[in-house]
Amino acid sequence: MLRELSENIWISDGDAVPFFTIPYTTRMTVMRLKNGDLFIHSPIKPKSELLQEVSKLGNVKYLISPNKIHHLFLQDWIKLFPDAKVYASPGLRKKRKDIKFTADLKDFPEVDWEDEIGQLIFKGSSIMEEVVFFHKASKTLILTDLIENFDENYFSGIKKIIAKFSGIVAPNGKTPIDWRLSFFFGKRKARKCFDRILSWNPERIVIAHGKNVENNAVNFLKKSFKWLSK
Repeated sequence: MLRELSENIWISDGDAVPFFTIPYTTRMTVMRLKNGDLFIHSPIKPKSELLQEVSKLGNVKYLISPNKIHHLFLQDWIKLFPDAKVYASPGLRKKRKDIKFTADLKDFPEVDWEDEIGQLIFKGSSIMEEVVFFHKASKTLILTDLIENFDENYFSGIKKIIAKFSGIVAPNGKTPIDWRLSFFFGKRKARKCFDRILSWNPERIVIAHGKNVENNAVNFLKKSFKWLSK
C-alpha cells in the first residue's frame, strides 16, 4: 500500500471520503527522519496491511493534521500509537476537543524535524489555513487542499461540471474556488507565503486529492497560483 517516492518518503492512497456529496480521494505521506522516527502527514484509514508496512519503516513518532478538515482518522492512529506526538493545524484544536494534542503547528518547523522538513502556515484566508511541508532531501512539496488536481475522468455528470468550475481537475488543478474567494482580503499575506514556497524550489508535489506533480513543479505552482496575482 505504500509507494516510495524517493529515499525516506512514501505515500499511500486510502479510500475516498464524502465531502459535500463529492467522493474525495485520500492520500497519506510518510517521511522517515534520520533517527528512524516517522512523520505521518494526513493519516488515512489505518488498515492492517498499511500498518504492517509502516511499522517496518520505523517508529511512528509524529501524527500531523495539515489543515482543519484533514483529521478524520487521526484519533484511530492515536489509539494505535499512543506514544506518538500529535500536532494540530490552525483551528483544529477547537474543532476536535476529543483529541489531546501535543502542540499546535507553527509557521516554522519543530526542532525535532527542522533540519529535514521545511514548514509554513499558508495565511490570508478568512476560513482556513493550511500547514505546508517540504521534504528537503527529495525536494518534495506536500500539500493537501491548497491544490486539488483530480484525474480528468474521476468525476462524471454534474459532479464533473462542478469540479471543472471549481478548478480542481487535472492538468489545471488549483485551490478550489470557494477557498480562493476567502483570500479576497488576504492576498498580500498569501503571496508572501507563496514566495516562501517558491524559494524552496520543489521538484515534486504530493497532492492529497488527485494527481501528484512529478515534473516542472515550479512552473505548475506558478500556473496554479496565478489567481493570487489578480
